[in-house]
Parts: sequence; structure tokens; C-alpha cells
Amino acid sequence: MNTTTTFQRPAVAAPTRGVARLITNHLERLRHGTLSVEFPNGARRRFGQGEPHAAISVHNWGVFAGVMARGDIGLAESWMAGDWSTPNLPDVLMLLVRNRAELGDAVHGSWLGQLAARVRHALHRNNRAGSRRNIHAHYDLGNAFYRLWLDETMNYSSACFDGDPDRPLAAAQDAKTRRVLAMAGVKPGDRVLEIGCGWGALAEMAACEFGANVTGVTLSTEQLEFARQRLAAAGAGSRADLRLQDYRDVSDAPFDAICSIEMVEAVGRDYWPTYFGQVSALLKPGGRACIQSIVMDDALWPRYIRGTDFIQQYIFPGGCLPCPREFEREANAAGLEVVDRFAFGGDYALTLRLWRERFMQRRTDVLALGFDERFIRLWEFYLAYCEAAFAHRNTDVVQYTLQKRS
Repeated sequence: MNTTTTFQRPAVAAPTRGVARLITNHLERLRHGTLSVEFPNGARRRFGQGEPHAAISVHNWGVFAGVMARGDIGLAESWMAGDWSTPNLPDVLMLLVRNRAELGDAVHGSWLGQLAARVRHALHRNNRAGSRRNIHAHYDLGNAFYRLWLDETMNYSSACFDGDPDRPLAAAQDAKTRRVLAMAGVKPGDRVLEIGCGWGALAEMAACEFGANVTGVTLSTEQLEFARQRLAAAGAGSRADLRLQDYRDVSDAPFDAICSIEMVEAVGRDYWPTYFGQVSALLKPGGRACIQSIVMDDALWPRYIRGTDFIQQYIFPGGCLPCPREFEREANAAGLEVVDRFAFGGDYALTLRLWRERFMQRRTDVLALGFDERFIRLWEFYLAYCEAAFAHRNTDVVQYTLQKRS
């Protein structure tokens, strides 16, 4: 799919040419693949060698200053503004991710440039009021929006293709959900808590296929309305208690099993002890929880935690990815033993590619809902950015099965 867009090129700002030279110095260090760059004055250069090959056209010299100051945040902001274009956005982002070490500050930005972003991120802490605000910012864009490009299961988390990339997305999503319930040991008649119940996919499967009684909590009013209607339509309304409730306020323990799919990333680092403490407190002795989490590579964690990135600024305010080491440390501290780990990050890269393709195919419908071109470019960048991270295993997704110590 060609995503190149033509823009009116602004006048050259002479002071930023020096910054452009700093960026080209970084690009000359590329070791993995080739990047062809067309500059605002029409000049062309090729950096690196070999495959993969990516190409960009820079329409505004200010792109380079933004990247040097704010790293991937600046790159995303200039993309949203239409200051650069490419025939293939995922190829560009995958090449940059692959050369993360060589690009250095061009990935992370300067300390001064990142300062405002860190302050902004700190203001989005996930206390009770902040959590409601942060969840609303992303999930309450409207059910009509998400229905345009998610599959019919309405799962907004990684599918599990089990080695078959041609498996239909909906079937792969069902396989993911079924594995979570099976690893949590869910049986007919069990009381199951889902922390972050989304649009009700797991609640429906737990009630209808596993015969469980489900309590689901969410902070999204849009998702809750959809999920309640879904369970009622499936004839399982009497077996599902879906609530607009903060996970910290759940008190009707004990539960036989707990499931949570890609919610812990939105908790925020300061609240991980609270999150894992609640899982432990609400679970019966010997009971199991299956928590699916996106995780940051252990080796990248120290740099990641010192700063803030595009995802935290524009997509999930207040969020923070754990790394495997920190996830397991927090779980163990809460009295939860990790009894199984299932990593399938490659499946997330495929899931994201399918979402991005579906999203771009429905761009006219997205615009018809009242969103603008900048929003389209934001979401295209977001989905491609995440696809690149999973493809190169900077991030992974893991289903952790935890057992409460008796």
C-alpha cells in the first residue's frame, strides 16, 4: 500500500541545516539496511547498504531539529504534520528500530528536548481520577471507530496464530482468549474476575464456552455498554457482572481465577505493587491468574524508564511497559509464583500489520466519523511503530500464568 502524501513544501529555514548535518552524521552509521533520503532542497542521499531498503522525502528542514530534540516523539509529530512522507512507513520504522544502537540520540532525543515530555507524562499518573481520564482518552473514541478495523471478536490485543500466518484473525483471537482461560484453570461454575474486560470477548467465552460466572471491570463507558449488550445477546447476561469500576475497588473475593489481557501496561509503574497485590488478595489460595502483558526487552529497560516515548505521549498516557524481570519481581513480591510463560511477539507484529491494513482501507469511513487527516496519520504511525517494535523483539507479548501461594 502506498501511503505517500504530497505536501506544500515550506521555505528552507537556514539555521536548521546544521541540525540536518547532525542527523546525517547519525545516518552514516547505519549498519543494517539502506535508507534513501530526499531533502527539502531536492538533494538525495543514500545511507547504509543492503536490505532492507526504505525511502523518505523530507519536506521541511524542521524535521531534523524535532528529531534531535525529541527523538521518536519528534519523528511522529513531524509525520503527523505532513513534514515527511514515504512509500512504505513500516519499512522506514523497521529500519530505524533495527539500527537503534547506531542512531543513538536520534532515537531518544536530547535531555533538554525530552524534559517537557517527561513532565507531561508525569502529570498523567494513574491514580483513580487519572486512570479514568487516561482510559477515556483512548478507549472512548467510540465503538463505531474500533468496529471499522478490529475483527468481529472485538479483541484489541495480540492474536495467537499458532504458527499459521494464514489463520483468520478472528480465529487467532479466539485461540488467544481460550488459552488465557485454560491456563487460568477456569472450570464450569468458577468465579472468574477479568481486570480490564474490554468489549467482552473473554467474558463471553468464559460464560458460554467454559461455563463460568464472570465479573469484569473496566473504566471505559463505551466498552462497558458494548460488552453488556454482547453478553445479553449471547444469552449469558445472568452469568456476567460487568462493571464500571476501578480494579482497586473490587472487594468481593475470593475468585477461583483471574484474567487480565494487556491491561497491566496501563497501570503505571508506581501502581504495579497495588495491581499485583490486588490480584493476590482477590485470588483464592492456590488459584491461578493468567495475565497477558506487553513487555520491554530487559536490556532496553533502563533507558526506557528514564525517559518517555511516542506511545506514552500520544496513545496511552500514564502507561508504562514492564520488562520481564520487573514483571516477575512484582508478581513474586505479591505472593504469586510464575508457573508458565508463553511469549508470542511475532504474532503481535502480524496482528498489528493486519489492523493497520484494515484501518487504512477504512480511512474514508474514519473521516466520516469526524476524525481528521492528522488523526489518520497518528494512528497509521502508531500501528506501524508497534509493528516494527514487535518484529524486531524490542518488545514482546507474554502470557504469564501466576499461582497464588497457599
